[in-house]
This record gives sequence, structure tokens and C-alpha cells, in this order.
Amino acid sequence: MQCKLAGVFWRLVGWLDNERYQPPANATDVSIDWWRVFPFVLLHIALFGLLWVGWSPFAVGFAIVMYLIRMFAITGFYHRYFAHKTFQTSRFGQFLFGLIGATAVQRGPLWWAAHHRAHHVHADQAEDIHSPHQHGFLWSHLGWFLSHANFHTRLDRVKELAKFPELRLLDRFDSLMPLLLAVAIYALGTLLESTAPALETNGLQLLEWGFVISTIALYHATFCVNSLAHVWGSRRYQTRDHSRNNLLIALLTLGEGWHNNHHHFPGSAKQGFYWWEIDFTYYGLRLLAAMGIIWNVKRVPVHVREQRPSS
Repeated sequence: MQCKLAGVFWRLVGWLDNERYQPPANATDVSIDWWRVFPFVLLHIALFGLLWVGWSPFAVGFAIVMYLIRMFAITGFYHRYFAHKTFQTSRFGQFLFGLIGATAVQRGPLWWAAHHRAHHVHADQAEDIHSPHQHGFLWSHLGWFLSHANFHTRLDRVKELAKFPELRLLDRFDSLMPLLLAVAIYALGTLLESTAPALETNGLQLLEWGFVISTIALYHATFCVNSLAHVWGSRRYQTRDHSRNNLLIALLTLGEGWHNNHHHFPGSAKQGFYWWEIDFTYYGLRLLAAMGIIWNVKRVPVHVREQRPSS
């Protein structure tokens, strides 16, 4: 009995401390540890809380703001900085935006960057862990994210980032930041209920909209780049994968939908290669560059952008 209780205790600890996580003995590469991903499932179940908490203009607006801030941290820093090094920033800057990105509940910056770099090496080949052409649409959308095989961070893929102890801590305790954010949002809603009743919100309502709904929207918008952006859209460049450009996904993800552009030249901080390709993340990065927070922002060379297959 004591052994079983100890096992449960350490599995609970594993929700907070990734180094304590040990997959079950019968785990396979494609199996899902439902105990480990229960918070992910619970978050989706919590959507039904909307039936009880209702809505208010402030809560909806707050959810949109939380979505945009965290999406920018994922697209601008998790993706374009940590995974591809398309610009430079200070050590404090990379930690701050890594911390904000961790609140999006998409694991730590090292884990995210390591998996994404592997995706580019093996894009739409058998080794690509979230290719819809190799493993099916549902697996590419979210199954890979929940599997045993893809839980741990491959530090060998992010050696230059792994030398920073603060980034390794973010990766180890990646669920702590979302928990703190959820508590802060609930506290804010409770405070506003008593100090600003005209806003017609409260702790549970703001938690539902500002954390639950915005986080799930973040999940599935980001996952669409892995799944939909490899099956739906146009192909300007004949890359060796099935990446596609898609305006709708670009709008939902602040510019990540120009996926065929990105696979053609991953080293560009601007994924909308032409002026009419809306890329809100790049506009945000340009603002940060003007403020001196980031620098050496890379763009696609003209000769690479204009490259087309020979007739």
C-alpha cells in the first residue's frame, strides 16, 4: 500500500517537475500516458464551465489580449528565436519571453525548439513526429504532443541554449508558469468583482475566459501549423515537404500560416515574404527592434525569395 501511495505521490510531483517523470514500463512510442496528460484533458473539459460563468465584454476582451500576448511569445520567440535564431536579444530578453511563452502551456522553450528543429530536418518524412502525411491528421494535430516518446527534451538539438541554467529551469518546471498565471487571473477577477463591479466579471469568469478558453485557442491554432498547414493551402516553392501557405492560419497565428515560405527559408524572421502577406509577429518584432530589445533581425534575401522552379 505504501509503495502504491509513494508511486502516486511521485507521479503527482511529475506534473510539476519534468525530471521526476518516468513513463510506465509498458509505454510505447505511440502510447499516451493519460495520467500525465490529465491536466490537458481537464482543461478541455473546463470549457463547459462557460455554461455557469457566462460572459462579459471585459472577460472576452481579456481573453483576446491573453491569446495575443502568448501567441506572440510562441511565434516570435519560441519559434523564430529559440528554434531558428532569426534575431538576437539579451540573456534577460530571452529568459523573459521564454517565461511568457511557458504560460501558453506548450512546454518549455528548449523542448519546443528541439522538437521544431527535428521537424525541419525530417519534414514530412517518416522521422517527422507530427507529419499528417506520415502519421495521420489527428496524430499530427495533437497526438504527438501527448505521447511518451516526445515527452523529454532532446538537449543535444539545442546545445547553445541548454548552457543557460535559467532556460533549463523553465524547461524542467514548465507547468509552474501556467499555474501561477491561472492563480493570478483568478485573483484579478476576484479583485475586479469588488472594486469594479461595472465590469461584470469575477474570478471564475475571468479564469474561464482569460486562461481556459484562450489557452485552448492557443493550442489548436498552433497545432494547425503542424497539421492543416501541411495539407491545405498554396505552394509557391517546391520544397521537399508538403508545407503550404494559408491566409486563415496566418491570421490565427500572427503570421505562421505562411508555412511554405518558412520551409523555403527558415532563417527569416519575416515569414510573410511579400507586403500583402500579413505577418503580425514580424511587425511586433520590428517594434521590439526599434526599442532596442532585439537586433540583427534577419529577412529572406531577394534572390531566395524570388526563386522559382525552372520550367
